[in-house]
Amino acid sequence: MNENFFADYKKFIVTPVNEKTNGNEVFDPKNYASHYILTLTIYNSRLSSWRDASKYEIDVEKSIKTVLKEFNQRQTGKYHLELLELDRFKNYFVLALSSKTKIETNEENDRIYFVVDRILTNPFYVGQRWFNLIGEKGRVERKLFCCSFMKYEKGMREHQKIDNKVENITELIPKNGEIKLIKTL
Repeated sequence: MNENFFADYKKFIVTPVNEKTNGNEVFDPKNYASHYILTLTIYNSRLSSWRDASKYEIDVEKSIKTVLKEFNQRQTGKYHLELLELDRFKNYFVLALSSKTKIETNEENDRIYFVVDRILTNPFYVGQRWFNLIGEKGRVERKLFCCSFMKYEKGMREHQKIDNKVENITELIPKNGEIKLIKTL
């Protein structure tokens, strides 16, 4: 075989598309049709708060960031997840889920639980060894998370005044932060 036959091979190198983008595109909410706020807790948890996870040699924050990075790389063009809240003294964390396609109201439960139970659970369960955080009941059912969610719409106010009654307590707190007891009849 002639050694110079492949001498110009560099002209023929084509980088695969997935490795070019590598899922590191900047998140732009305008590119997504639906947004949800997800609150996840451990099903049948052995923890009272996230700081207890160190007993099982799990760094919760690092695990979550690793899984979300991999998720966003694999799901580019479909979904995007972002960590919004993680407090070591609580037993839940909050994620923002954005979907490229609009999720209709009648299919919200199915689609969101599909993302959580089918796509997101396995990397945590096996890849990050979170199976150690659940009890026997969770292992038998192979269920890692309990999830609640609410649709997020920019500028939407969940708590509104109804019949001139205040539904949101923050409206009663003055700007200086001083709280006073208000009696209503």
